[in-house]
Amino acid sequence: MKYRPLDNLEIAALEHQGCFSSGWSGISVPDNFSTRHVHSVRFSGVVKIGKLGGEIRTAEGEVKASGLFNSRIENCEIGDDVLVDNVRLLKNYRVGDHVILENVNSISVSGNSTFGNGCEIEVLNEGGGRELPIFDRLTAQLAYLMVFYRHEPEFIQALGQMIHDYAGKKRSGTGSIGTGTVIMNTGTVTNMVIGDQAIIRGASLLQNGTIASNSHAPVFIGENVIARNFIVLSGSRIDSGALVEKCFLGQGVEMGKQFSAENSVFFANSEAFHSEAVSVFAGPYTVTHHRSTLMIAGMYSFFNAGSGTNQSNHMYKLGPVHQGILERGSKTGSFAYLLWPSRVGAYSVVMGKNVASFDSTDFPFSYINVDNEKSILTPGMNLFTVGTRRDSEKWPKRDKRKDPEKLDLINFDLLSPYIMQKVIRSLQILQELYDKASQKQETIYYKGIRIKRLMLKSTRKYYQMALSIFIGNQVIKRLEGIGEIKKVQTIREGFSTGRPHAPGNWIDLAGMVATDQSIEGLVGEIRSGKLKSIDKVSEGLERIHNSYERENWEWTVGILSELYGIDAGNIEAEQLIELITSWETESVKLDKMILNDAGKEYDDSSKIGFGIDGDLSVRDRDFQAVRGTPEENKFIAGIHEEIGRIGKKAAELRLLLEGL
Repeated sequence: MKYRPLDNLEIAALEHQGCFSSGWSGISVPDNFSTRHVHSVRFSGVVKIGKLGGEIRTAEGEVKASGLFNSRIENCEIGDDVLVDNVRLLKNYRVGDHVILENVNSISVSGNSTFGNGCEIEVLNEGGGRELPIFDRLTAQLAYLMVFYRHEPEFIQALGQMIHDYAGKKRSGTGSIGTGTVIMNTGTVTNMVIGDQAIIRGASLLQNGTIASNSHAPVFIGENVIARNFIVLSGSRIDSGALVEKCFLGQGVEMGKQFSAENSVFFANSEAFHSEAVSVFAGPYTVTHHRSTLMIAGMYSFFNAGSGTNQSNHMYKLGPVHQGILERGSKTGSFAYLLWPSRVGAYSVVMGKNVASFDSTDFPFSYINVDNEKSILTPGMNLFTVGTRRDSEKWPKRDKRKDPEKLDLINFDLLSPYIMQKVIRSLQILQELYDKASQKQETIYYKGIRIKRLMLKSTRKYYQMALSIFIGNQVIKRLEGIGEIKKVQTIREGFSTGRPHAPGNWIDLAGMVATDQSIEGLVGEIRSGKLKSIDKVSEGLERIHNSYERENWEWTVGILSELYGIDAGNIEAEQLIELITSWETESVKLDKMILNDAGKEYDDSSKIGFGIDGDLSVRDRDFQAVRGTPEENKFIAGIHEEIGRIGKKAAELRLLLEGL
């Protein structure tokens, strides 16, 4: 657009309409500029004004006329059809088209700013040593590497320099407000970059940050929010008096209801309400909804915090220097307490007041409770609960990220190689502990936690069940990917990886499952300077993420050889039939155990409080009216259907293999 200076008639008209400028020559307008849409505005410095007088339609369907009214504007570039009304100060900003700024105390940039990019936060360890510089392209995986790989100082320095360079490119003395953004009834906005289509209504203070909103996934900032030194990515929502200090909120994050967060990161689809987080690494799908819950100095993902959950990280010794890890899929019961340092195995449930540190990472799917002030671990018991199955199914369905570019790399597999290597390890450990234990021992002590001796043998079957299901799933997926099968050789060619492959180690990088070898390779490329930018590192992580299925099969081939004595490249039809039959048996058995757990939701104890003024008949009818019957429950019906599909699939494959 071409701009021109104001002419004398326009200046006179503006002055007549209550406008003032310390230098009218600094104001430029388009050729079709009309003074009718500018009243009671005080201009300072250089101001460019776009086309005014058109209509602006908000996301809620409200229509407003554009124009500049009752405001002070200094050193700004105003886009087309913008409404600036009752803004006490708008200074050093580029304002996009169709923006509404109404009833705002101030929107300004003072000096040069990186708008939250490069701000270092003391995540995970309050005592320092794991500082994470946040920026508007941060992912859960980049953060994981930066926070947890401090044993690689050259790598940390190289990655940190990339982030520093990226943040430096964001440095400017001018902020920006993207197309279609609305800022209304808001207090002070200082040193902010705000993307397209953001809605900010009633916020108290936004200072030194970036709101990476876009048209695909707008960001909402609501009433009484106070946020300083922060980054918010697309599709997120902060509302209801949330207090945010030195934090990063990833895509699709929701935070509100007086939640307080400090020195913390929250990645994709996390939800945080009512409670408090300090120095928290909240990986994807970290959820805390209840009052009196404190998450502090911990790493979580796919996590659900029970009401009153609490952790202690200092022990009144050298200060708050301890940290804890709850691996993916863990939960805490109401008023669960954990003393850091501790590490909880994946998909485990923690209950009670655990007053000693422990490490249960070798035992996924476990229950951890307290008996006589001693932490007790029951291995494998959370594998066949309704909660675990429902969680694994709901996470991918509840991905709120609408942005076409999904930054966090997430693997949703319940039985991934990362979990299965722990399952295999747990089978070995349980057997070793059982062989060494005396029959006089009631419990066995292992890495700070106790296991009842009788459970050492009986719970192995649950892990064996998981292993059989995993192997069967992988074999069937591979068979289905081969296409037409008329002879065993076709299967052997499809199963062969082309090279010998021994089982390696897998890691979970806050949602992304990968081999340690591939991550070590990436770390080496960063350390050596082969990868020189954040974009290149992100591309490297994405390549690793995309290789998951291939590496998963290669790992499975190694497990088949090591544990089952089966050479995938020379596999026999009889061996396949045996694996598929075992898969069918164990899958159906697991589903029936889950159905049994679900059935408890319909037993008499669940009907307490129903039919409050009647007899047992009234109770049952009231319960059915509210909760329905097991046959009507979608989850239960889905499990029954799955059992049928398992039997059908196994029969079809056996028939195929028997005919080869």
